[in-house]
Amino acid sequence: MMQKKQTYHVDLVSGDVLGQKLEENPSFTIHATDEELAELKLCLEEHHTNDLESYARSHVPYLLYHHDRANDKYDAAMKKLYAIIYQLGDENARKHIEEIGILKDNKFEGDQEVRNFK
Repeated sequence: MMQKKQTYHVDLVSGDVLGQKLEENPSFTIHATDEELAELKLCLEEHHTNDLESYARSHVPYLLYHHDRANDKYDAAMKKLYAIIYQLGDENARKHIEEIGILKDNKFEGDQEVRNFK
């Protein structure tokens, strides 16, 4: 039996997935089943964790950004998050993601998980 998709609004500033759009922060409108929503929320948690690790690493002055695994994990999580939003998003969400070009960054072309969402 196919699950019915519900409309949600993803706020990347707060990391929330809401049933109604808030005017304070821009958000992406998506249409997702319960299973797709659970995967998106897991990805948001992963992104938040990687953000904290990257923030902690930023206080170590001798580690350069482009030689830092924490930042690579953050970048990969951000790209995966945008790939999921692109897959589930409405036309405006997809258009915005195409305009910023995050899914065209060749840095993660070898990442099978991200390619699956394209």
